[in-house]
Amino acid sequence: MIADVLSAADWWRAAGVDAMIGEEPHDWLASPKPSAAVPTLSRPANVPDSLEAIARIYATDDMFGPVAGRLLPQGSVASGLMLMTDQPEQGDAEAGQIVSGEAGRLFDRMLAAIGRDRAAVYLATVTPVRVPGGRVDAARLAQWTEVARHHVGLAAPRVLLLLGDAASRAFLGTGLVEARGRAHFLNLGGASVTAIATFHPRFLLQQPARKADAWRDLRLLLGELSQ
Repeated sequence: MIADVLSAADWWRAAGVDAMIGEEPHDWLASPKPSAAVPTLSRPANVPDSLEAIARIYATDDMFGPVAGRLLPQGSVASGLMLMTDQPEQGDAEAGQIVSGEAGRLFDRMLAAIGRDRAAVYLATVTPVRVPGGRVDAARLAQWTEVARHHVGLAAPRVLLLLGDAASRAFLGTGLVEARGRAHFLNLGGASVTAIATFHPRFLLQQPARKADAWRDLRLLLGELSQ
């Protein structure tokens, strides 16, 4: 418990937080402002209708390439908070953990800052194996995105936190710069999901000055979870 508090404090200091107040008055009882409509995704007949079946696809389907080094979703579906990133980081497969290493340590501090840890979120990737060179052709990406969107629809979290530009484009159809700062409301296979986009920890390592912006995103997340 003490370690979690210190970890959260480290994150808040890095984000420039010196008082637990907002920068502007906020009406917590107000209805959320709708964002631009996102098309409803209906589930085609060939997409599995259970999380177990989705996990089997992630573990075995050749659409993702090599089976070796795949990382399946981690954490608790029942937590109500799902986080989605584009792909495993370098070293994640060896660590057996999505978002490991230095980025993982920053990620853990971000979770601690909102009172969570890895056991209290559901963490997944659009593709379970890292793409050589980090890039993929559009046709394969469209396949992977379809599975990922159905995955979220089946998990039906209260809030989906999208980490990075690629995840934002996959789910919101827009880049991170445009997506940040507001809640997005998705209908994924009949499941209504609130989505928020923020920076991936790997980007924050490269641009630490943006941690303050990431903290604003996390405050928005906390507001949505409290409703």
